[in-house]
Amino acid sequence: MTSSKRLKILFVTSELFPFMKTGGLADVSAALPQMLTELGHEVRILVPKYGAIDSRKYKIHEVVRLKDITVKIGEKDVVFSLRSSFLPSQRVRVQIYFLDNQEYFGSRKSLYTDPISGADYKDNDERFILMAKSVFQLVTLLGWVPDIIHSNDWQCGLIPAYHKNVYANEAPFNAIKSIFTIHNLAFQGIFPASTFDKTELPKTLANDKGSLLNGKFNFLKNGIQNADYLTTVSEGYAKEIVNKKEVGMDLQPCLAKRKTTLSGIVNGIDTAVWNPQTDKFIPHKYSYETIAKKLDDKKILVERFGLQFDEAKPVIGIISRLNDTKGMDLIIESFEELMKMDIQLVLLGTGDKKYQLAFEKLTKKHAGKFASYLGFNDDLAHLIEAGSDMLLMPSKFEPCGLNQMYSLVYGTIPVVRETGGLGDTVFAFDEKTGEGNGFVFQKYESAAMLKEIKRAAKLFHEPKLWNKIIKNGMKSDFSWKSSAKKYIELYKTVLSI
Repeated sequence: MTSSKRLKILFVTSELFPFMKTGGLADVSAALPQMLTELGHEVRILVPKYGAIDSRKYKIHEVVRLKDITVKIGEKDVVFSLRSSFLPSQRVRVQIYFLDNQEYFGSRKSLYTDPISGADYKDNDERFILMAKSVFQLVTLLGWVPDIIHSNDWQCGLIPAYHKNVYANEAPFNAIKSIFTIHNLAFQGIFPASTFDKTELPKTLANDKGSLLNGKFNFLKNGIQNADYLTTVSEGYAKEIVNKKEVGMDLQPCLAKRKTTLSGIVNGIDTAVWNPQTDKFIPHKYSYETIAKKLDDKKILVERFGLQFDEAKPVIGIISRLNDTKGMDLIIESFEELMKMDIQLVLLGTGDKKYQLAFEKLTKKHAGKFASYLGFNDDLAHLIEAGSDMLLMPSKFEPCGLNQMYSLVYGTIPVVRETGGLGDTVFAFDEKTGEGNGFVFQKYESAAMLKEIKRAAKLFHEPKLWNKIIKNGMKSDFSWKSSAKKYIELYKTVLSI
């Protein structure tokens, strides 16, 4: 395959910034297709049209030949349309097809869970069977044939399964290759075995060798087992899911079988959005040369959280989902010890009720030193990245992680546990050599975390060393360009297999 060939890529995802987002997948789904387009390839995105998406605002319009398409889900005839728009971008035009169905998507403001009860939608299996089926209808009816169908996470797990088991010998699908990216193995799309009957997959797959895992239907397993090639979002995570039972979980044996067709490519960050020199959400823009302005952002951050500004006190930021996999148990466990230190702590996050209640109580108890915003606030996330001195990410697992990369670029020093993408991007600072860009601990325990926080707080008071760590971090290149180039090389390799 010549290096100059312009590839056609259909990128399928269940969330897409700025339309709808629950996590990093939405950011990746916007940034990677944009960068692939900038590098000369043709990318189109398929995503559900949830109820909260404003058709008028985003100029989403009908496509006559993609209107009122019927597919079967079990015994049900389901009618949907694929509407068209473009990704809002100043740089390039990336076409989007919105899967429009009122029952499954249009009537829901939330993506996967009922906003009132917090429980998963009971028909999530049918919703994402429909999404998988819509991919093949899109290609058939549009007559636009991609070289690669690149699917993401459990919601897209059935796309490689249909591709390999239903369409493998049918033109044009027999010439298309499928890539499946695992963003987080913790979410697998597990449903009762009866879900299998709704899929119309060959009956020979209705067992644990095929579509089921431990007697249940597993969307993620379907993607892992059937894609031509697998990727995940960091080299570290790719190794861990194959070699460590606690990270690979029940899918580890399945992943181990695929290890020769599995690569880790670390996510990039969108430098048009995350750049302290141009960030529209921060009051004072800065670079390493003008790092003193970061102090002005620190003052605004601290005061916005209702704390007293003190230049000499390090501010530690936490921006996270509040759940066990993000290390929240370590933070709660060591909280009283943290509060004995001469620091201020600010937290932005939403998640498990037990953590939200715990942080609410701690906010009241330690009002002068700790403040929290329990919810999602993008403006505030930018201000925390700019105004904090450190960012704490003590994750149990972290497939890639983006906040540690944002922090490095903003001169905010990450304190992380060495796992997945955190281990690929944050390197322990060595006072003797002056190398390294952060603070790293290995053992998943609060004592190990506290030790590194205390070491960071001590070095904060040694300006020469602290500025060296800041400089090491701020010269990192986490732009999507290098990651996108790796994807292009991978696409070409897979097409030549």
